[in-house]
Amino acid sequence: MDLALLRTFVTVHRAGSFTRAAALLGLSQPAVTSQIRTLERQLGRPLFLRQARGVTPTTIGDELAHKAAPHLDALVEITETGSEDGSSRRTLHLAGPPEFTVERALPALTELNGESGHVLALRVSFGNAEETMEGLAAGHHDLAIGTGRPRGALLTATPLCDEMHVLVAAPHWAERAGTERLHGTDASALDGVPVVEVHESLPFVTRYWASVFNARPASPAAVVAPDLRAVLTCTMAGAGLAVLPRYLCAEALERGDVVALHDPAVPPLRTYFLVARTGTLALPHIARAHGWLLRAAADWN
Repeated sequence: MDLALLRTFVTVHRAGSFTRAAALLGLSQPAVTSQIRTLERQLGRPLFLRQARGVTPTTIGDELAHKAAPHLDALVEITETGSEDGSSRRTLHLAGPPEFTVERALPALTELNGESGHVLALRVSFGNAEETMEGLAAGHHDLAIGTGRPRGALLTATPLCDEMHVLVAAPHWAERAGTERLHGTDASALDGVPVVEVHESLPFVTRYWASVFNARPASPAAVVAPDLRAVLTCTMAGAGLAVLPRYLCAEALERGDVVALHDPAVPPLRTYFLVARTGTLALPHIARAHGWLLRAAADWN
């Protein structure tokens, strides 16, 4: 059986679409369709059911994918490993949210080069969750960091770390609001305190209020800046309250530039996932970066 046909078949199976598989393989969609039809003729069975949106594998298709995919991935790994030497330079394309990627992922990957002796060129892209996962699925990135587990067989997600959220403000807001009276699920002391956020919809504050206070925030956004580092800067300057990841505001808390307005029994958490296209972890440079980030994340928690 032609390995090229199997490679195309596995890519379609993982992508769930002839169009997306064609983009990943660098082929035209008619070429992909032709290869799948050829394989189906050779086997005498249909491998996919064509639908309005993509394709669904038949039972035979699923069985073939489960048998063939591990062997194809192993061949890729052998080929890539055999082509690497001490002077090789591989490029890793990483995508994720700007703050977490800059503060966490990039320093860890920079350490990887020094520890391993391998030269790993980095190309980094920032974007929201939808843009990042679409870019990864289309083959523009090798690894992506996101806050949701993607569905389908095309992408493989591994939990990376949990991010604790903290309700903070400049000290004078704590004094003015009288947050020593802020207990349990009563957030009334914070009514009227302006909000600093990354979006008009108040995603961080709304999530915190719903989780901790079982309510919606009463104050509108005073400052909206689409970067959590800018939110922290404005909060330190006294613009209002904000909900921030603890790793991002830990130093400001230690210095007293901001104070925690609340200490809930169960602080809100958000889980980050490290995501790759299924099968690409057979490539040594991607596998190395993936493993290194997972080991580094053990200290982030």
